[in-house]
Amino acid sequence: MSIPGAGLGLRRALAVFIAFAVVYFFSALLRAVTATLAPVFSAELGLAAGELGLLAGAYFLGFAVMQLPLGSALDRWGPRRVLLAFLSAAVVGCVAFAAAGTLSHLLMARLLIGVGVSACLMAPLTCFRHHFSGGAQLRANSWMLMTGSLGMLASTLPVQWLLPVLGWRGLFLAVAAGLVLAMVGVLALVPRDTPLRSAPVPKAGVAAGTIPQGSAAAGYRQVFSHPAFLRVAPLGFFAYGGLIAMQSLWIGPWLTQVGGRSPAQAAQGLFLVNLAMLCAFFCWGLAMPSLIRLGWAGERLIARVWPLGVLLLVLIVWQAQHAPAWLWALWCVCTSVVSLSQPAVAQVFPAELAGRALSAFNLVIFSGVFLLQWGIGLAIDALRAAGWAVVPTYQAAFAGFALACTLSFLWLNAWRWCAPGRPSPQPAP
Repeated sequence: MSIPGAGLGLRRALAVFIAFAVVYFFSALLRAVTATLAPVFSAELGLAAGELGLLAGAYFLGFAVMQLPLGSALDRWGPRRVLLAFLSAAVVGCVAFAAAGTLSHLLMARLLIGVGVSACLMAPLTCFRHHFSGGAQLRANSWMLMTGSLGMLASTLPVQWLLPVLGWRGLFLAVAAGLVLAMVGVLALVPRDTPLRSAPVPKAGVAAGTIPQGSAAAGYRQVFSHPAFLRVAPLGFFAYGGLIAMQSLWIGPWLTQVGGRSPAQAAQGLFLVNLAMLCAFFCWGLAMPSLIRLGWAGERLIARVWPLGVLLLVLIVWQAQHAPAWLWALWCVCTSVVSLSQPAVAQVFPAELAGRALSAFNLVIFSGVFLLQWGIGLAIDALRAAGWAVVPTYQAAFAGFALACTLSFLWLNAWRWCAPGRPSPQPAP
């Protein structure tokens, strides 16, 4: 297999990273803005918790349903071409959302936005897999997530400040214009796509812990059945998906409905949460190459750090209205370690399967986001209809989420206990 353009110079690599980072900034802003706008949507459109969760989750549904076609497209046509095509749909979705007048129209527009931005992380990660070394991939991945946190940061207080000036409809039109400019940056700075030569499929077995490429369907079967993928799939669904579900929606309503904060105070709390996430991903990017050299692969770090996040979530649920926003920030930082599972999964597979491996895992993650965002809202509505008070309904729904996280952690460690000699995925050279 040949990797075109391998060994980009530092200046060119930085330009490529920045072009992708601007795109991902807008993707993350669109993902998280519903947490800040939740009080506006509830007041203006009269949305219940389940409807609010469905509106926020429509983005992730569109995101999830495109992951398998996206992975095949990335491997076939390349990240640059695919990203530009998808971003065109995101621009149309933002304009349609700004013009929507009913919940159904908002849902369809947000679904289209989710489809359009579904390549904003997978395209860069596929490009990095083709052009960057293993350690540089982990660093670039963490710093891409850092730019995503910057976008989520912009979705809090800055959005709250802009609302009186632009309104939420004008805000989405401004984001559409920003996406168009970001597309120009990708067109100018990202290397042209060169198809990869497919590796021949050996007749017997799999060598060196990697899987050869066959047809698109065969490639996905190999990805979904690989032990490294099965080991972290529940982690991706509940922990990683749950982190995004909370950060992009439910922390905001918790702060207002349970904590009794005003929308402006909740935006300040979300700003703190996303600032903490930005710092966490920046530090992961700095530290990962050194940690890998010391033998601390992704799964080993997850097994040590992530349980603290589960304990913090239990503490938040127990404290309820007394839980400060900084405790949510600390939970997000501890849970952010699960992001290391994504590049680790990709590095198990050869470069010509990178798009499908990344997209398959992303499908798991964003299916979890959609179902958890909607499911938590439905649980809150059902308990409220049964006569529960507001605070206990949120406590019960979030306690269910904490239980699911605990079970996914047990699943991850069950693989390690059953096969103690199985090596953790190591970065590809």
